[in-house]
Amino acid sequence: MIPVHLNAVATAVPPFLFEQPDIERRMRAQFGDSAMVARLLPIFANTGIERRYSCVPIEWYYDEHRWADRNAIYRENAVALIEEATIRALERARIAPDRIDAIVSVSTTGLATPSLDALLMERLPFGRHTTRLPIVGLGCVGGALGLARAADLVRSGSFSNVLFVAVECCTLWFRRNEMTKSNIVATALFGDGAAAAVLSSTGTGPRLVASGEYTFARSLDIMGWDVADDGLQAIFSRDIPALIARELRAILDDFLARNHLRLEDFDAFLSHPGGTKVLEALEGIFAVAPGSLRDSRAVLREYGNMSSVTLLFVLERALREGALASLDARRALLTAMGPGFTAAFLTLER
Repeated sequence: MIPVHLNAVATAVPPFLFEQPDIERRMRAQFGDSAMVARLLPIFANTGIERRYSCVPIEWYYDEHRWADRNAIYRENAVALIEEATIRALERARIAPDRIDAIVSVSTTGLATPSLDALLMERLPFGRHTTRLPIVGLGCVGGALGLARAADLVRSGSFSNVLFVAVECCTLWFRRNEMTKSNIVATALFGDGAAAAVLSSTGTGPRLVASGEYTFARSLDIMGWDVADDGLQAIFSRDIPALIARELRAILDDFLARNHLRLEDFDAFLSHPGGTKVLEALEGIFAVAPGSLRDSRAVLREYGNMSSVTLLFVLERALREGALASLDARRALLTAMGPGFTAAFLTLER
């Protein structure tokens, strides 16, 4: 089988930094001191998030914005962010743009036609025969499944070097007149960012070896977005941590068994940090001590939940200074969950 080497990962964030306590104060001023606000605002302090990044300044949220206006800002910022992340990733991989055979792009928080990968090709000197694979609608699981799709292209033997990019501008969809729990939770959790990874059939980077996914039956209403006149309305089920704690271990064990692996074979666990309760449930499933998912918790704390992008931030941190920085760490398990409701797994080996 053709090996798949992860030869570089790079990330990028937009320019506007929001501190979590400041957002909480502004939300209180926006929605007043009703009983519902008093009940929901502690969510901000309980997220484990200290700061996040946004494509627009905080004052932008004080005004009304149409769907079309928000999407235009998404498109402009999404392309700029993936360009920045791509340049860094290509430099780290020491590969020129014209040696990329395919681009896989993932995003859920806006629409672009032509797709983001086509727009990126107009900014950097990729070859005109580069294959493009845009993927939409994966949400938080997009980082894992996008990596898996990019790895499949390399593994097929038809593509030697594949660029994977993911970008989300979640904060653009705050709905200033929507005083609902889902809107408050989304405002407390989400941030903006982008990431890029270079996957190749040769190189010195760790290898992406196995991947798999599982979509739960009758689970379409657990997580996602609804399209409203003034933006995207987040869908969250309060049962997500309980569902993970109850059912994910058996699904993970099946994935591991099909790939002749055991949980004890892994030196590191890198998970998309959907929230602190999700991370607590995952630590129980992985049978590690509370607080052990340090890379995931650090990214959540410093950047918030950036949907599909977040797992790539966790991966970059783990390789640079975290769980995979030591050569003693030989094998890692990557996990993410998102709309579908779908769980995704990948194994990374040195």
